[in-house]
Amino acid sequence: MQDTSAQKTVLLIGASRGLGFAMVEEYLKRGWQVIATGREGSMQRLHRLAQSTQGALEVEAVDITIPDQVAALHDRLKDRRLDVLFVNAGVKNDDRETIADVSTEEFVRVMVTNSLSPMRVIEAFQDLVQPAGTIGVMSSGQGSLTNNTNGNYEVYRGSKAALNMFMRSFSARHQNDPKTLLLMAPGWVKTDMGGPDARLTIEESIPNLVKTIEAYEGRSGLHYLDYQGKVVPW
Repeated sequence: MQDTSAQKTVLLIGASRGLGFAMVEEYLKRGWQVIATGREGSMQRLHRLAQSTQGALEVEAVDITIPDQVAALHDRLKDRRLDVLFVNAGVKNDDRETIADVSTEEFVRVMVTNSLSPMRVIEAFQDLVQPAGTIGVMSSGQGSLTNNTNGNYEVYRGSKAALNMFMRSFSARHQNDPKTLLLMAPGWVKTDMGGPDARLTIEESIPNLVKTIEAYEGRSGLHYLDYQGKVVPW
């Protein structure tokens, strides 16, 4: 194990693949101590990466849609202090489904994963974040009401708009808290979820996204930003 006393620590929730895994790699490049989570059975890449990091990467299992697992993770990490807590969670339904034909079960799955569960993690882990630390969550430009001019992906859009609203409420309830709160829009990225036609590569999005998170350190209140640091309209 390396000396971590002077290092900053980030807890990345939902980091076993795609954007989350890329954030792990980026924070490691920047010299951070990284605690990364994934669901049981999905963490092979994280474990392989951890073997080469001399203790800079710790891997934990959690399914954030199961409250008991969130509570158990908090219990395991309760003595740690975090500079950044970042929650990356996202699923989508079939792109062709509208609110008119999505099943109730599928609607609930998307909303619970994308909106409710990230907020439960934030509520549970906020006490571990340093007073001048950052709490961030992966939102989307598709969560913007202003930017919705074509109506596509409406169930996914709705889940991210709900997430934005819940973070707005969280911010309002913690007006006197000096922590920085971030809703991050990574852009349309070539991942399993974004698909091969996406506009950005992970290499174009994530290093800039992490750079933006670091640039907003110490700026209290809630900020809705894209990966380049531009403000996204609500």
